[in-house]
Amino acid sequence: MVGKTGRLGGMLLGGVLLASGSALAATGGDARAVVTNYANIAEAAYGDSLTAAKTLQTAVKAFIAKPGPETLAAAKAAWIAANVPYKQTEAFRFGNAIVDEWEGQVNAWPLDEGLIDYVDSSYMGAEGNAAAALNVIANKSFTLSGKTVDASKITPDLLRALHEAEGEEANVATGYHAIEFLLWGQDLNGTGPGAGNRPWTDYDTANCTGGNCDRRAAYLQAATDLLVEDLSWMAAQWGKDGEARKALADVSPEAGLSTMFTGLGSLSYGELAGERMKLGLLLNDPEEEHDCFSDNTHNSHYYDAVGMWNVYTGHYVRIDGSVVEGPSLSSLVAAADQKVDADVRAHMATTLAALGSVKATAEAGTHYDQLLAPGNDAGAALLNTAIDALVQQTRSIERAVTALKLEPVAIEGSDSLDQPTAVFK
Repeated sequence: MVGKTGRLGGMLLGGVLLASGSALAATGGDARAVVTNYANIAEAAYGDSLTAAKTLQTAVKAFIAKPGPETLAAAKAAWIAANVPYKQTEAFRFGNAIVDEWEGQVNAWPLDEGLIDYVDSSYMGAEGNAAAALNVIANKSFTLSGKTVDASKITPDLLRALHEAEGEEANVATGYHAIEFLLWGQDLNGTGPGAGNRPWTDYDTANCTGGNCDRRAAYLQAATDLLVEDLSWMAAQWGKDGEARKALADVSPEAGLSTMFTGLGSLSYGELAGERMKLGLLLNDPEEEHDCFSDNTHNSHYYDAVGMWNVYTGHYVRIDGSVVEGPSLSSLVAAADQKVDADVRAHMATTLAALGSVKATAEAGTHYDQLLAPGNDAGAALLNTAIDALVQQTRSIERAVTALKLEPVAIEGSDSLDQPTAVFK
C-alpha cells in the first residue's frame, strides 16, 4: 500500500519508509560523515541481528527442553524473525572484506543437508562431495580427509571444524540454513506447494522418530549457540573500537564511499538478481531457492532490498522502533546531480515494489519455489520483473558513482545474467 507519511514527507511502500529527497538532503554532511553514518547503521543492524538470534536461542532451548508442536512452531517463528534484521545487513557484505570473509559461517547456501542428518532416499548431494551423506547426527565417529573424527559429543567446535570440510562449499555445517534444516527438514515438494515438514518427535527422546533425537537436539543447540557467537563478534567489529569501523576510518572518504557502492551494486546484481534469483529460474530448480526448507525466500529477498535502501538513504529502523539516520549517499549524489539521485531512489523503490509483489504472492499462498515451476509463466514474469528492476537499479548505482567522480567500482557479476547458457554446461 502506498500512502502519505505526513511530516516525514515520503511514502510507505510495503511497510518501508521511503523518505523524500528534500528530507534526505536536509541532513547534509560530507563524505566522511556519510561513511560514519554507514558504520553506525551497520552496528545497529548487526546488533539487532544478535538480539533476534538470542531470541531464537531462547526458543530453541525451550523446544529442546519440551518438544512439541507449539514449541517447534515458536522456534520456527523466531528463526523467521531473526532473518529480518540479518538480511538487512547483506548490503555491508561485498565492499567490506571483514564481512565477506566471515559471512559464509552464518549464511552459506545451498547446503548438502545429508552432511548433517537423515535425508530422503532420493537425495543427491553436490557432485563429487564425499561427505554429502555423512550424517553427523547418526555417527559418533567418521573419516574426513583421511583422518578419524571423534563426534561423540556434538559441540560448537565440532561444527566449526566440519564447516566446508574437505574444501567443499556445500558442506555447510553452521549458520542460519543449517538451523533452518534442523527445524523444518527437507522440502520434498519440489515446485509444488508445501515446505519442509520435520516432525517435532525428531527431538522427543521418549518417543523418538528419525533416530538419535538427543544428538539432533545437541546439533541444533550447538548451531544456534554458534550463530549467537558469530553475530556477537560481528556486531563488535562495527562498535567504537571495532576492526570494520577502523578499516573505513583508515581509508580516504572517497574509498569509503566506493566500499558502500560496491556492496550495493554487488548485492543488487551478481548476488540477488543473479545467483539467488535468475539461476533458479533458468534451471526451474527449487534447490536453488535461498530458504528452501522453510519457504521463507520471499522475505529474504525483500529485506535484502530494504537493506540496500537503508544504506543509500542513511536511514535504518531498528527492531525496537528507534531510528539510526544521518548524512547519506543520497544527499551527496543529490548535491552533485539531483536527477541521478532521483533515478537511484526511483529504481530502488521499483525493486522494493517488485519484491513486495513476490512477498505478497507468497503470503497469499503461492511460495517462491512454486514460481520456479516449468510452465509457470506468471511466476516467471513476476520474478523476471524483480530481476530486471535489480539490474536497472545497479545501472543507476553505477551512474551515481560517476556523478560523485569516484573511480568505477568492481561489481560482482553472475553467469546467470552475463552468460546464461553457461549455467547449463
